[in-house]
Amino acid sequence: MMVSFFDQFASPSFLGIPLIAIAIALPWVLFPTPPSRWMNSRLITVQTWLMNRFTNQLMMPLNVGGHKWALLLASLMMFLITINMLGLLPYTFTPTTQLSLNMGFAVPLWLATVIIGMRNQPTVALGHLLPEGTPVPLIPVLIIIETISLFIRPLALGVRLTANLTAGHLLIQLIATAVFVLMPMMPAVAILTAAVLLLLTLLEVAVAMIQAYVFVLLLSLYLQENI
Repeated sequence: MMVSFFDQFASPSFLGIPLIAIAIALPWVLFPTPPSRWMNSRLITVQTWLMNRFTNQLMMPLNVGGHKWALLLASLMMFLITINMLGLLPYTFTPTTQLSLNMGFAVPLWLATVIIGMRNQPTVALGHLLPEGTPVPLIPVLIIIETISLFIRPLALGVRLTANLTAGHLLIQLIATAVFVLMPMMPAVAILTAAVLLLLTLLEVAVAMIQAYVFVLLLSLYLQENI
């Protein structure tokens, strides 16, 4: 029986019960917890250093009011990185390849930034819809274009993360299938293809981390516009 390449993106289930909740909750179990000893372990020390560096870089352009989002954005990035990295393991499911999950992250957080801007400084928030110095005949057109671009932002966040991870998984599966097919017929070509597969896997590890960082970075930029 032929198996579709897209079957790997189907949400797994057991006895009719969807297992996506377990796939989402598993990364939190893998995070190390601080010990009761005075000295932390090397793993916790490295994790704390990375989180501090990321939080400092993320909060640097924001004012004091935006620092309240530091815990939320840092936790979201760690969560997305862990899910994306675990999805590269064999026989695993990547929840972030589901557009519905990514939109569930993107829409509420984007909407929260918009609501904050409308509540704290409505004039400045509405001023983003009309660039300064716009000719009078172009004002209605530009307002419509800027409004559409504003509402496309959460869709772009979700689609970007979904498309990049889906494309990477499909490419890995295609090249891995080619290695198995070529191995009996052309071993030399199969070895070269396996080397390409190894390099592609390393690239996908980088993509998994970069896409999580870009997702959170864009959210921080949206927040910066509204505070």
